[in-house]
Amino acid sequence: MNLGTPIAKGNTAKIYLYENRIIKVFNDHLPDTESSYEAFKQKYAYSCGLSVPKILDVTKINGKQAIIMEYIKGRTIGDILSENMEQAEYYMSISVDIQQKIHMIAGDSLEPMSEKLRRQIESGSLDQRHKTALIQKLDMMKFEKRLCHGDYHFFNLIMSDNKVTIIDWVDSSSGDIRADVYRTYLLYSQISEELAEMYLRIYCEKSGLSKDEVFEWAPIIAGARLSENVLSEKSERLIEIVNHYCPI
Repeated sequence: MNLGTPIAKGNTAKIYLYENRIIKVFNDHLPDTESSYEAFKQKYAYSCGLSVPKILDVTKINGKQAIIMEYIKGRTIGDILSENMEQAEYYMSISVDIQQKIHMIAGDSLEPMSEKLRRQIESGSLDQRHKTALIQKLDMMKFEKRLCHGDYHFFNLIMSDNKVTIIDWVDSSSGDIRADVYRTYLLYSQISEELAEMYLRIYCEKSGLSKDEVFEWAPIIAGARLSENVLSEKSERLIEIVNHYCPI
């Protein structure tokens, strides 16, 4: 099957628009269960009443794992803001409202966030002393398990007809909403410290959380992100965060 040119590429897959459907074709190096597990996460979010693309099929295309899903016509909020940052506070408030809806949902059906973070920390590039310290800190965290998106930011929110659809559920898990908030803060701070602070201020105002409560997760999330090997992220910055909040 010739799907044409991808409309997007990520670390794990290529995204195609084909016959008014989105087809996500996974890279070869991933486990055989990758597509079915990601589809399960997205179906779970959909079943909870969130605005999420409907999964239509999990299959193989040209020998590769693939998920076929509903096509949501629109633009990401990230693309919209790239043309007019003056609207940042307006869209940030909308995005926080949506993230809080996610965080109200129990996520017991999904992988525990703590297991995922432990795995990432252990496979990352930190020295063993820091790994041990972060895992001990992780084990001491007490929280109520909630649905967490895991990669929540403007480019995973599609605006269409005044409705916002949340995409890319591959990193979702059952965990602490504070960790999910810090992860979003960390992603925004990579682009703009001002945007990151705006996000954190609005989330804390709407939720009643304090910045200190959110930042309890800072070294753990930064240490886990080191394992992702994202080209746009500086490992030195992440190591600095780990050292600041978890000195050895």
